[in-house]
Amino acid sequence: MTPVGYTEDDLVEQPAIALLGELGWETVNAYDEFEGGASTLGRETKAEVILTSRLRPALQKLNPDAQPEAIEFAVDELTRDRSRMSLAAANQEIYHLLKNGVRAKVSDPESDGETVEVVRLMDWDHPSNNDFLLCSQFWVSGEMHTRRADLVGFVNGLPLLFIELKAVHVRLETAFTQNLRDYKDTIPHLFWANALVILSNGSQSRVGSITAGWEHLSEWKKVGSESETSRVSLETMLRGVCDPERLLDIVENFTLFQEVPGGLIKLTAKNHQYLGVNNSLEALTDIRQRNGK
Repeated sequence: MTPVGYTEDDLVEQPAIALLGELGWETVNAYDEFEGGASTLGRETKAEVILTSRLRPALQKLNPDAQPEAIEFAVDELTRDRSRMSLAAANQEIYHLLKNGVRAKVSDPESDGETVEVVRLMDWDHPSNNDFLLCSQFWVSGEMHTRRADLVGFVNGLPLLFIELKAVHVRLETAFTQNLRDYKDTIPHLFWANALVILSNGSQSRVGSITAGWEHLSEWKKVGSESETSRVSLETMLRGVCDPERLLDIVENFTLFQEVPGGLIKLTAKNHQYLGVNNSLEALTDIRQRNGK
C-alpha cells in the first residue's frame, strides 16, 4: 500500500535520492523552483538547462589564473544554441569541450595582442573539487512543450546525468519508448551535455548513451569486481555508475563517438568492460610497484 502523500513513483525516487545524497551529491527538489518568482537555481527561464549560477563559480575555482573574459567565453560557448545540429553532434561537441577544455581567445596585455587560454570544465583527477547537484522534478521548456524530468544530475552546472524512474509494476521499456523518446523530441537541449541515461523501475535498471537503442541499454550488476555476485537493483546501478569518482571515470575514459551507416552514435562502457579494464590496470600497477618500476 502506498503511504499517504506519496505516489508509487515516489517509492522508487525517494530511496534513489537518499542514496545519491549518501554518495556525495547535493540534492534539491526543484518542483517549486519558480514558485516565488525568481528561480531558486538561478535560472531565468525553464528553457535554460545549464545552471550558470553553478557553472561560473566552478570554472573560476578550477581556473584560478584565467582572465574573467576567458571564463565568460567558456560560459557562452557551453550555453550557445545548438538546435540546428543533430542531438548526437551537439552532444559530441560539448563532450570534446568537457575532455579538452574551452579554448578562449583573450587579450594579452604584454603584447597588446591576443593569447589563448584553455578553461578546464572538470577536475577529472580530484572529483571532490567538482560541484555535484541532483535536482528532482526538474522542469524544462522546449519550443512547444514543457516537461518535468524525474532526476537530473548536474556536475559543475552541466546536466550530465538523466534518470527516468517508473513504478515497480510498470514495464521498464515504457521509460524508454514513452518518456525518454518524448523528452529527446520535445526538450532535446537537456541532452546536449548528457553523459549517461539511466532508466529504472526500482527492480530493473538500464544505463547507456543518448543514442543507444533499447537493446543497447545495459544492466549494471556489479560495483567493484567481476567476481562479485551479480545483483540487478537500482542500488547497484547507482553505486556502480553515479558515485562521483566512477561517473567522471566513465565520462572521461569510457566514452567514444563513432560514425556508422545510420549516422553518429555515442558508445559508453558496459559493466564488465568498465570493471575489466580498471581491474587490469590496477593489477598492472601493483606488478610495477612490486618490481620497483
